Amino acid sequence: MTTDPVGPLRIGVLGAARIAERAIAVPARDTGSRLVALAARDPARAESFARTHGVERVLASYADVVADPEVEVVYNPLPNALHGPWNLATVAAGKHVLSEKPFASNAAEAAEVRDAARSAGVTVMEGFHHLYHPVMRRVLDLVDSGELGDVVHVEATIAMLPPDAGDPRWSLDLSGGALMDLGCYGLHALRTLAPWSGGEPEPVTARAGERAGSPGVDEWLDAELHFPSGATATVRCSMVHPDRDFSLRIVGTRGEATAPAFVEPNRDDRVLVRSRAGERTEHLGTRTSYTYQLEALIEALRHGSPVPTGPDDAVATMTLIDRCYRLAGLPPRPRAAAEPHGTGA
Repeated sequence: MTTDPVGPLRIGVLGAARIAERAIAVPARDTGSRLVALAARDPARAESFARTHGVERVLASYADVVADPEVEVVYNPLPNALHGPWNLATVAAGKHVLSEKPFASNAAEAAEVRDAARSAGVTVMEGFHHLYHPVMRRVLDLVDSGELGDVVHVEATIAMLPPDAGDPRWSLDLSGGALMDLGCYGLHALRTLAPWSGGEPEPVTARAGERAGSPGVDEWLDAELHFPSGATATVRCSMVHPDRDFSLRIVGTRGEATAPAFVEPNRDDRVLVRSRAGERTEHLGTRTSYTYQLEALIEALRHGSPVPTGPDDAVATMTLIDRCYRLAGLPPRPRAAAEPHGTGA
């Protein structure tokens, strides 16, 4: 692979999943990046995606995308169980990775990807895109400024209407479940508060509802956590909710701040603040968080900027996910049964 330190980012895409349009195609257009290659299980869908979004060529397999000499970064939006295997395959090819969350099926697999990336000297970014948007940055600024006082309690709710019955998110073998798909955002948001809460949050209790006919797969999961400072936290996630709720609320000794849609700031860019200075609503802009994320990756690869959602961060989040599953009486997600193969899955 050749690297151009000033040219447009050259991206290969694994699959033509629905999320790929908003998470990579639109940001690539916004940042002037090139979508060099794409492969998908359904060739017709791959061709349609390529025509719509200006992908330069469609290849026969994921392996071909990873091996393509023009591709410098591989975007991985495959089902959860295929994140770890294809992240490893990409790192082994000496390419950088932008992986959808969650980073792998479990903490052990995430650590394997981290170690491989470290040995290969490549950059790997986990797609917790919300962290790069001004909404989440402002929430953290409010905590850091002291306007809210000391953090006392945090509530994260990430809930959505049920996916279709055949959706991969309902499959244990594909590392599905509400915590994997949604709750990971809440756990990650809590972890970003560690600098102001004495350290990483520790899960105390968790309970979950299994999906009928899908043992081990959580329709919903609630977890209670404590920070070393004594602050408490609640994460609630559900894939069987009557509405969409992606909210984060931070309560301090002198006030509180709420981001009603911290994972989807393009839908609602408000941060609601109540403190001794009064009540106000701040608007931080509806530009997509995925574009901010891709800009951060470009800065990392072209100028050496740090990646806050890199492999070490991913391992810590996956460890927390595994611990919450065990507390709820459910198993951490198993690794994919087979090594990645050349065609789409």
